[in-house]
Amino acid sequence: MSKIGQQSIILPQGTKLEIQNNQIKVSGPKGTLEKEIPAGFNLVIKEQEASLIPPKNLTNQTRALWGTWRSLINNMVQGVTVGFKKELEYKGIGYKAEISGKDLNLSLGFSHPVKIEAPDNIEFSVEKNAIIIQGIDKEQVGQIAAKIRRLRPPEPYKGKGIKYKDEVIRRKEGKKAVGSGF
Repeated sequence: MSKIGQQSIILPQGTKLEIQNNQIKVSGPKGTLEKEIPAGFNLVIKEQEASLIPPKNLTNQTRALWGTWRSLINNMVQGVTVGFKKELEYKGIGYKAEISGKDLNLSLGFSHPVKIEAPDNIEFSVEKNAIIIQGIDKEQVGQIAAKIRRLRPPEPYKGKGIKYKDEVIRRKEGKKAVGSGF
């Protein structure tokens, strides 16, 4: 049995969870999310609590999907109530980030500026040397953060580049000058 799949999903006040034809719709104060669950799984909703019921014949794959889909539905509920946030830090000479409308403009030492368009439900903000990505879909927030980080990953000698706020970069020692020895 899946330990995560067995846990029930708590629905906070003001959050609504609906299911129609394997299509899950979660709506809350921050917005609405929809996903299609695999065939065979059922969602039982009782008052402010929901449980995901797996198919009768449990295989290793359906057992894994049970826990995964329970977590995905829980993330949808958390996203429409609280939201998700990723913070990136950039470091380097001439590196700059600014917001123009809903889009993010980055100067990262290339010969051209890099423009990243904000998808629906995603907001960018910039503070000092940090880029903050907020949204209701955890998967989308993480994907946008990874896309931005991939533009200039941090290098190990000076630490220049874009990194997650809590990421630790293992630094390398540079070359040492060799003396003549006489």
